[in-house]
Amino acid sequence: MKITFIALTLCKGGAQRMLVELANGLSGKGHDVSVVMPQNAQIEYPLHVNVIRSKGAQLVLEDIPVSDVIVSNFYTMTALCEEASRAGKGIHVRISLCYEPVFLPDHEASFKSYHTSKNLVVLSEWQQQIIQLNHGIRGEIVPVGISSTFRNLGLRRPRAKRLQVSGILRIQEEGYSWHREQEYLLQTFTALKQKYPRVLFNIISPPNEIKASPTLQRYHANRKFNSITPVNDYQLNDILNKTDIFVSSSTYDTASLPGLEAMKCGAALATVYSGGNMDYCRNGENCLLSYRHENRLIEHVSTLIDNQVLRQNLAEEGEKEAAKWTWMRSINKFEIAIKKFMKRR
Repeated sequence: MKITFIALTLCKGGAQRMLVELANGLSGKGHDVSVVMPQNAQIEYPLHVNVIRSKGAQLVLEDIPVSDVIVSNFYTMTALCEEASRAGKGIHVRISLCYEPVFLPDHEASFKSYHTSKNLVVLSEWQQQIIQLNHGIRGEIVPVGISSTFRNLGLRRPRAKRLQVSGILRIQEEGYSWHREQEYLLQTFTALKQKYPRVLFNIISPPNEIKASPTLQRYHANRKFNSITPVNDYQLNDILNKTDIFVSSSTYDTASLPGLEAMKCGAALATVYSGGNMDYCRNGENCLLSYRHENRLIEHVSTLIDNQVLRQNLAEEGEKEAAKWTWMRSINKFEIAIKKFMKRR
């Protein structure tokens, strides 16, 4: 099949990573894959397929080649991809990497965009249910995956050494991080540092985002925390392998990669319910999970610090669960979904 992905950016982030993994994986399976992007759009992941840049500043119909399948992934691109489909350039499939009406400011436009195409791919059962309730469309679930770079290297220190607790902070100035509840994460780390002064608390952020964000610069300047700025997956894998407890405060994710990656590296997970993480989180079995209104992150991380046996058991079960989440599984399920859509046409 000839498959064309439309992407506004492929900068660092779970959604963009998934697009790259799907494009590369489908190409590796013998499909003719292209990615159409604006002239100056960023590509921060290794991309091994044909990249078509727009002739002008904005993507237009003429930029999209004739294909079997045209894949949109963001509400601002659905109308253009549907126009291309009606012009005979291929069937339009939307992969919803986040449910934008709740996530982004332009609620009306993003909500209406889900009425454009019934060929829908979603990332989790929770997201599938939300969209089916609101729009009457039952999307095909294609779960996220974890790079093979992330694995348990056996680097954790002996019990006599200092425990390490880690969390990820992303840029806030652009308005895309409200759902991460980062202030809650920092409040949690601040209280825990006072309670456990010997524990290392790591805050992890992409270095390019720190450069662009005065807020992140302020967070990373706080000497209570250990500032970590990995430039690639290998460096992130290293710090996750030294992390005993990974903490996620996000309350709204269609699928949450950082928790899975930490589990794959053998860290115990303390997390807030975010919707999409329920596909892999089982409270008391492979993580400790709470709802945001319960304010239990401090309690849960304290439990994991104090109870080594529980911490180890949850980490082991989490690692087993994370092993199921491969990109090949994602690629195969996406391929099955688009073949189903083509037959339905």
